[in-house]
Amino acid sequence: MTIPKVFVSYSHDSQAHKKWVLELATRLRKVGVDAALDQWDLGPGDDIPLFMERNLAKADRVLMVCTGNYVEKANAGTGGVGYEKMIVTADLMKKVDSNKVIPIVRQEGTYLVPVFLNTKMFLDFSREDQFEESFDNLTRTIHNAPLFQKPEISTSPFEPVAGTPKRSGDALLELMAHLLSVFESVRYNHYIAYKYMAESWPGSRTMLDILLEQAKTAGLIREVTPAYIEITLKGKMYAIENKLVE
Repeated sequence: MTIPKVFVSYSHDSQAHKKWVLELATRLRKVGVDAALDQWDLGPGDDIPLFMERNLAKADRVLMVCTGNYVEKANAGTGGVGYEKMIVTADLMKKVDSNKVIPIVRQEGTYLVPVFLNTKMFLDFSREDQFEESFDNLTRTIHNAPLFQKPEISTSPFEPVAGTPKRSGDALLELMAHLLSVFESVRYNHYIAYKYMAESWPGSRTMLDILLEQAKTAGLIREVTPAYIEITLKGKMYAIENKLVE
């Protein structure tokens, strides 16, 4: 199992702030994160720029604890914060979509981050009553263990069908199905007698007449005599496309 490495970048605003950062880094180490912090990794006589460069290069993630003072120094490029910002910026420029830096907001009332991190999603640690939730989010991000896993995409529930699918609730389609049924039962004649259609038609005669007129307008049938109709070639093709006949 690979242990993720993080470098904690912050400004020495006050003893209380340094203590908060120390406790954050300590908790990270207790949940399997190799957190590097100047308070225990940097001593008298050590080279400060070298410490920053080495830890920033080795880190899988960089936690930037953003207070008002930190943001001001990062934007101005001053002090250790400014130096770290310069190194991180150069690294991010190599990979535009890099998510190496995680901004941690510690301000009260504002959510400012350095200008070069404006497009990055930050974690809100400004409220102590929400610390545990934010810490859980942070550690899950570092360990790449999201609370919700994106489900796999399944196959389509639909199967392709040949030709045009039969439409339900289509009155004209039902009429043509009825005509084809009568036509197939009277094999000795090319024409269909109106009285046979009317006798076996399940609906009203009025609706039958309306649908017959629609079928004639659509070119699916033609009137041979007032008593007989014929299914046209277009009508027969319509029947095949809609699977009214085999």
